[in-house]
Amino acid sequence: MPHTTSAPPSASELRRQPSRRFSVAPMMDWTDRHCRFFLRLLSKQALLYTEMVTTGALLHGDRQRFLRYSECEHPLALQLGGSNPADLAACARLAEDVGYDEVNLNVGCPSDRVQNNMIGACLMGHPQLVADCVKAMQDAVSIPVTVKHRIGINGRDSYAELCDFVGTVAAAGCRSFTVHARIAILEGLSPKENREVPPLRYEVAAQLTQDFPDLEFILNGGIKTLDECRMHLQTFDGVMLGREAYHNPYVLAQVDQQLFASDTPVVGRAEALRQLRPYIEQHLAEGGVMHHITRHVLGLGQGFPGARRFRQLLSVDVHKVDDPLQLLDQATQLLEGH
Repeated sequence: MPHTTSAPPSASELRRQPSRRFSVAPMMDWTDRHCRFFLRLLSKQALLYTEMVTTGALLHGDRQRFLRYSECEHPLALQLGGSNPADLAACARLAEDVGYDEVNLNVGCPSDRVQNNMIGACLMGHPQLVADCVKAMQDAVSIPVTVKHRIGINGRDSYAELCDFVGTVAAAGCRSFTVHARIAILEGLSPKENREVPPLRYEVAAQLTQDFPDLEFILNGGIKTLDECRMHLQTFDGVMLGREAYHNPYVLAQVDQQLFASDTPVVGRAEALRQLRPYIEQHLAEGGVMHHITRHVLGLGQGFPGARRFRQLLSVDVHKVDDPLQLLDQATQLLEGH
C-alpha cells in the first residue's frame, strides 16, 4: 500500500507551533536520549533535537538504539546526515513511524569525517542536491522537513550564493531553515574551531528574513542568554541554543516562563535532579551505568559554594562506589537552595 502524505506545513503553519520559538541544537555525543530526558525536566516547551544520525547508521545499524526516546521528550526532532534522496526518504519514514515531530537535514557539520561521505556543510556547495533530498523526504512523510545550515562555506560564502541555496531548497518545499550564522571552513579547521574562528554574522541571517518573508528562520550560533534570545526573536521566528544549553543547562529552567509566557513555576536545580532519580534507577535496573546520564547534568553545578564538589561526585567519585544512587542523593543536597 503506498505511503500517503499531506501537503508539507507552510511557514505560517510552522509559526503556529510555539515550540519552534526556542530549541536546543543537535550536538554529537551530547544530545542523546538521556540528555534530552534531563533537559525536558527543565523546559516543557523547548523543541529538542537528537544527535545527528547518518542514514547508513539507521538503515544498516542498530535502529532501535538511534531512534529510542521517552514520550516526555516531545516536541522532538530527528536530525539526519546524508545526501542520498532515497536513503533520506526511508529514514524520514522511520522517524515518522516511531513518532518524531520533525525531521531535519544536517547541512552544517564541517567535520572531515562527514565531508568524505557528502554529509553536512559541504552540501551547501550542492543546493540542487539538497533540494532533491528535501523533496524526497517531504514526499515520504507528513511531518515537517527542515534544514539546518551555515551562511556559507569557504569558496561559496557570498550572500548571493546563500540566497541561491535557500531559494533552491525552498523551491523544493522546505519552509523552515535553521541558520548557524557563521560560514564553515572545510579545510584546516577542526569542528570546534569552526564554531569559534569564523565570525558570527547575525546581520547576514537577518537579511534572509527580509528577502524570504514567507519562510521561517531560526537563528543559531553564539547565543548564551534569554535576554539575547528575546532580542533575536524580534527579528527571527525562533532561536536555537547549542553548547550554552549543555554547559549551563539551568538556562532552560526559565525558558517556558520568559519565552512562552507559561505560568508554571520554575523548577529548582535540586528538584530537577530529584525528578531525574527514577529515570536513573530504571536505567541501572536495565544494566546501565549512572554516568551515562549524570554526565549530562554536571552543568547544574556552577556559581555557588559546593558546585565543584557536586561535579566531582558525579564525574569522578561515581566510578568508585558500589551505590551510585547514594552519591546522587549527596549531589542533590548540594544543589538545595541554588
